[in-house]
Amino acid sequence: MTRPRQFVVEADGGSRGNPGPAGYGAVVIDPATGETLAEAAEYIGVATNNVAEYKGLIAGLRAVRALLPDGPADDGPQVRVRMDSKLVVEQMSGRWKIKHPDMKPLAAEAARVLPASAVTYEWIPREKNKHADRLANEAMDAGKRGRQWEPSSSTADLDTPRSSVAAALPPVSGPPGDAAAGAARARAALNRPAPSAAATPQVGWGAAPDLGTPATFVLLRHGETALTPEKRFSGSGGSDPELSAVGRGQAERAADAFAARGTVQEIVSSPLRRCRETAGAVAARLGLEVRIEEGLRETDFGAWEGLTFGDVRERYGADLDAWLASAKAAPTGGGESFAEVARRVAATRDRLVTRYAGRTVLVVTHVTPIKTLVRLALGAPPESLFRMELSAASVSAVAYYADGNASVRLLNDTSHLR
Repeated sequence: MTRPRQFVVEADGGSRGNPGPAGYGAVVIDPATGETLAEAAEYIGVATNNVAEYKGLIAGLRAVRALLPDGPADDGPQVRVRMDSKLVVEQMSGRWKIKHPDMKPLAAEAARVLPASAVTYEWIPREKNKHADRLANEAMDAGKRGRQWEPSSSTADLDTPRSSVAAALPPVSGPPGDAAAGAARARAALNRPAPSAAATPQVGWGAAPDLGTPATFVLLRHGETALTPEKRFSGSGGSDPELSAVGRGQAERAADAFAARGTVQEIVSSPLRRCRETAGAVAARLGLEVRIEEGLRETDFGAWEGLTFGDVRERYGADLDAWLASAKAAPTGGGESFAEVARRVAATRDRLVTRYAGRTVLVVTHVTPIKTLVRLALGAPPESLFRMELSAASVSAVAYYADGNASVRLLNDTSHLR
C-alpha cells in the first residue's frame, strides 16, 4: 500500500477590534522538508477573531485539497493542523461543544473539506505560528489600503524556522510538491484569480459582507421603589410597586442624561410598573413611544417576594442553598429559575436585535434580565450573576453585531445620578 502524503497546515486569523477589520492566513507545508507548498490569505471585512480563525482553517484545508487534483485517496492524505486558537482546535477535535450559532456552520464547512479521519489538530503557541500570523496581518494591512492580499508582495515566509515543522510528522515518500503549482491550485479552490500585472484588486469591503452598525442595547435599570433600599426580593410575582420619590428623581436624571446624549432611537420596557414609569420619564423627554416587552420582566421569586435575604434564609434555608448552587433551582412556591429566565431573556434579545438592527435602543428592565444579557454576551457561567453589582437607575450597554457576536460596552454606570 502506498504511504499517504502528509501535510502540515498552519492557520491563523485576527480582528483589529473584535469585531473589526479582519483577515486570515494559512500555509501548507511539506513536513519532510519544511517547504511551503501553498499560501492563502484574505481580508474579510468586519468580523470577529473566531470567525477569522475558522476562515483561516477552511482556507488551509482547501489549499491541501487543491494540491490533490485527483481527490484524496482512500489511504490519504494525512493532515496535521497547527493553530494557536485553543477554541478552534478543541472544537474541531470534538472536545469542546460548539455553542455559538455562527461558529457551527463554519466548523461544519471545515469538516467537509477533507475526511475527518485525515485531519488531526494541535494547539501551538502564537510564537510558533508566525507564518500564518504574518499572512493574516498582511491581509488586514492590504484591506486597510482598500486592496486584497497578493502573494507576490508577501514576506510571511521570511525568517520562519522550519526545522520544528519538518520534525512534526514522519518523513513521507515521493518528491515534494511544486510550490507554484500548489499555490495556483489553492487560489482556484478559494475562488480567487491568480494575480497578474493587469489584474484589478478587489477594493474596500467587497470581500465579505459589511456587518454594519450593531444593534446597541442601552440597559437602564428602573429607579428605586420602597423595596429597593431594604434589599427585598421584588420580582414579577409580587406587589408590582411604583417608583418612590427617590426613584422618580433618578428617572428624571436618567432622562436628562439621555436627552443630552441624543443617541437613543427606540425605547422598550418591562411590563412592570417601576420600569414603565422609568421608561415614561425618558420617553417624555425624548419624544419617543415606549414599547412593552413581556420577556423583559423580572424573575418571579415565588414565596420569596417581598422578603429580605435573611427572611428567606430563616424560612426556606434549604431552597435558598439549592438556588444559590444551581441556575436550574427555582425559588420556593413556583418561582422561576435563572435558567428559565435566561431562555426567556435570550429569546427576547434575539427578537429585539432583529427588529432594531443598526439602531440604539433603550431597554428599561430589571436586575436579573440586565445581568443575564451581560452574562450571555460575555459567555460567562450562571454563577456570574452573583458577581455583578447593578445599582438602581444604573446604565449598562451591549452591542450586537450581524455575525452574532456581542460586545459589552458599559456596566453599572451611575455618573448621571451624581
